[in-house]
Amino acid sequence: MANNQEEEIDLVSQLVDLVREISGLPECRNALRKMYGNLMRRVKLLSPLFEELKDNEQILDDDDDVKGLQALKIALNLAFELLKSVNEGSKIFQALQIEKTAIRFHEVTSQIEEALSQIHYERLGLSEEVQEQIELVHVQFKRAKDRIDSPDLTLNRDLSMVKKGNEPDLETIKRLSEKLCLTTVNDLKRESIAIHDMVIATGGYPEDRFEMMSFLLRKIKDCVMLRSPEVDMSEVETSVMRHRSPVIPDDFRCPISLELMKDPVIVSTGQTYERASIQKWLDAGHKTCPKTQQTLLHTALTPNYVLKSLIALWCDSNGVELPKSNTKPGRTGSECDRTVIGSLLQKLVIGDSDEQRSAAGELRLLAKRNADNRVCIAEAGAIPLLVELLSSRDGRTQEHAVTALLNLSINEGNKGLIVKVGAIPEIVDVLKNGSSEARENAAATLFSLSVVDENKVAIGAAGAIPPLIDLLQGGTPRGKKDAATAIFNLCIYQGNKVRAVRAGIVGPLMRLLKDASGGMMDEALAILAILASHHEGKMAIAEAEPMPVLVEVIRTGSARNRENGSAVLWSLCAGDVRSLKIMKELGAEEVLKELSENGTDRAKRKAGSVLELLQRIESVESVVGS
Repeated sequence: MANNQEEEIDLVSQLVDLVREISGLPECRNALRKMYGNLMRRVKLLSPLFEELKDNEQILDDDDDVKGLQALKIALNLAFELLKSVNEGSKIFQALQIEKTAIRFHEVTSQIEEALSQIHYERLGLSEEVQEQIELVHVQFKRAKDRIDSPDLTLNRDLSMVKKGNEPDLETIKRLSEKLCLTTVNDLKRESIAIHDMVIATGGYPEDRFEMMSFLLRKIKDCVMLRSPEVDMSEVETSVMRHRSPVIPDDFRCPISLELMKDPVIVSTGQTYERASIQKWLDAGHKTCPKTQQTLLHTALTPNYVLKSLIALWCDSNGVELPKSNTKPGRTGSECDRTVIGSLLQKLVIGDSDEQRSAAGELRLLAKRNADNRVCIAEAGAIPLLVELLSSRDGRTQEHAVTALLNLSINEGNKGLIVKVGAIPEIVDVLKNGSSEARENAAATLFSLSVVDENKVAIGAAGAIPPLIDLLQGGTPRGKKDAATAIFNLCIYQGNKVRAVRAGIVGPLMRLLKDASGGMMDEALAILAILASHHEGKMAIAEAEPMPVLVEVIRTGSARNRENGSAVLWSLCAGDVRSLKIMKELGAEEVLKELSENGTDRAKRKAGSVLELLQRIESVESVVGS
């Protein structure tokens, strides 16, 4: 029996890990992105089922349920392999076999649905919230099973024309370029390498398919080049007459374009490039110096005024027209800030402790100032450097770093970057051990990051909830608010409700609820309402004898608090005769009747449901009494 239980727990753990692996796959950028996105979204929604089974260490009494979970594991493994395979390799190849792949997606979807059909959710001791979600997901899989995702009709038509040997017009190639996500020179380079790798790996791919792939790649490449900005006529004339011009010194040529530089800029490795050329390189996602292949510490570009002056002198001495810069006279505030940001990042990297503290403080203020700065600071590569400073022994430096990250996280794109560089454990460490201000801002940062659902899991797993509860009890008024907001948001995820309850959150919440002068009643009730939807949360709240204070809240509280109070009461009373009797003794019936008439829509529903329970118990008692 013990072995069976261990095997079941291990099976559930494997399912949890498998869904996390699937959720961690990158965004799909090819013709299959709709099918890919649909399957990944549905699989992610299964996570609460496995998380709750794992947290509750649920024993599965029914062999069908165990077999269902085993079948689900096999199906999800197939889904993982399928999702990985369609996101790799040649985009053109994936498009040419899209109909076959659509059938594979349908087969995997059907397998998942059939496995789900074997599981009896109602016997697994799931919370009402999770059971509802899983039933909805199951319905989604049933619907998907009943139809094969139809590939993009426009894409199919355009590819069919090419397969038949017809010469595609420019509009067709433009559409294919967009549909296949082959819109930049960098995309085309990667596609060329992918096709080459495929030929090598297969020992020579079937000739007709390879020729078609090469043909399409050439056509799309021509189209992308046509859509690039037109070359200035003066540059064309210069190029034609180059054989009459003096030899340009190598130091004056951009290492990327090999042309005479007109706006030379320095990157963090000390190398100089033409601004337009290196910006294209960076915009393509590269984080290295093209010449040295060193990783760039940041991506700020610093003007090389000395070299620009030398080029101007050389042009004047040799009768060469000075190249015209595309940059407009004067600088916008954002461009000025870029230069400042670059110098601040240099201080973070090579400065002493005082310079690092000062630079982190300035970045904190710049990130707070406006949205443009938040984008520029992140693009310059500041986030990993600020995360390193979270472990600084200097308290003020640590405060600046965590607050800068808080300000940067306001930008949605930056949230992912902060998590990607491993910031969550470091922020949790600041939350545990930092100064009062650093702890408050660490809590606020975790709240900001937890807006993204996947981050709720990571933040909870990193041990954030116990120190948030400490801050909730002993922080400044602002710190308590930050901690409460973070806890509430984290507990939207089912697994974190268990963590919070086991970390002892119910006691502090009840104290805050009873202390009207503390100004934390709203937050405490909101968290209790969300915890009460989980079995362990409900049990812990019931042990704290909350009925008198909840009835008082419903009698005298704000509309929002009365709503949350009634939600907690409903969770406690459903299926619990003892709680209903206590409520009756407290005279709650009259209070609930008033709420069912004058509360918010949700409060009316909850109050009405509790009144029905009270009436049932009265009916039973009257029958027994007679």
